[in-house]
Amino acid sequence: MPSIVVEDLRKSYRKRRGGEVVKAVDGVSFEVAKGEVLGLLGPNGAGKTTTIKMICGLIRPDSGRVSVLGRDNQLERQRSLQHISAVLEGNRNLYWRLTVRENMEYFAGNRGRSRKAVRGRVDSLLESFDLMGKENELVNSLSRGMQQKLAIAVAMLAQTEVLLLDEPTLGLDVETAHEVREHLRRIAYEEGKTVLLSTHDMAVVQDVCERTVIINRGRVVVDEQVSNLLRLFQTRAYRITIPGELSGHLEGQLRAQFPLLRIDSQAEETILHVDLARSEDIYSLMDILKLERTPIETINRVTIHFEEVFRNIVRGGLQVDNGRESGALPGAEPAAREQEGELHA
Repeated sequence: MPSIVVEDLRKSYRKRRGGEVVKAVDGVSFEVAKGEVLGLLGPNGAGKTTTIKMICGLIRPDSGRVSVLGRDNQLERQRSLQHISAVLEGNRNLYWRLTVRENMEYFAGNRGRSRKAVRGRVDSLLESFDLMGKENELVNSLSRGMQQKLAIAVAMLAQTEVLLLDEPTLGLDVETAHEVREHLRRIAYEEGKTVLLSTHDMAVVQDVCERTVIINRGRVVVDEQVSNLLRLFQTRAYRITIPGELSGHLEGQLRAQFPLLRIDSQAEETILHVDLARSEDIYSLMDILKLERTPIETINRVTIHFEEVFRNIVRGGLQVDNGRESGALPGAEPAAREQEGELHA
């Protein structure tokens, strides 16, 4: 039995001004297996947070169904939600006028557990999250990173089978974000929790998630293993070095056929950075260069990070079906050439 089953979820809102109906979630379906770490991704406004809030019962869907460990979260709300802990971005997951330890004990009490019963678990989590030295400090005096670590520790204290995390590393400095990723790996792979996380931090996805569901404009456009996506895009990103300058005629043809192209003209050479829509498009690129017998010094495949995979999918209009390319995404934005020095997509 999967830990989470989401079936054809739909949710619309009416704008206050003008009364226009906006589809926030438009037929989203996916499953999360027990012990799996799934990344729920998408651009701003794609419907990720709305989907998570429907899963944990904070928003009622217009239609569709969510079940947690086989229990419908509308028909068996209490039994369903007892299996879930959540840390939601944009919400105060903690009481700021309580200390670190008092927060742990308070939320344990909400789950029906006494202070005495959870004392050992509280100590263990405070130690694990490097918060023991801060246990008697008020939460509003902590840094953003410490508050986020405490929120995750509070969620862990409930010892539920499923953990929902909305933007767990948002606003954190590099070192603290890395530390949070380490905790997430431990939660998933040592404690065997099912983790569904929504994030814009692609390092979290690449380091922690096994699989990703990408939502664009309220609809699922990709549901695939992270390793498969990285491998697929790895075969299509190239760096080609040409001695001297590229003629204007060839540059025009290349840009017309390969929108995901960046040309870096240097003193004695030209470097083409290209992400191909399909791996076999490398032959078309070679045919264009062959028109003027353009010499090629080097062709190298580029190491791809998941951020580039995500940008290619959402902005480039490429759909992936079971590890294969299959046309354009619904509602995808046209790809745009990046400015010098930025990651190219």
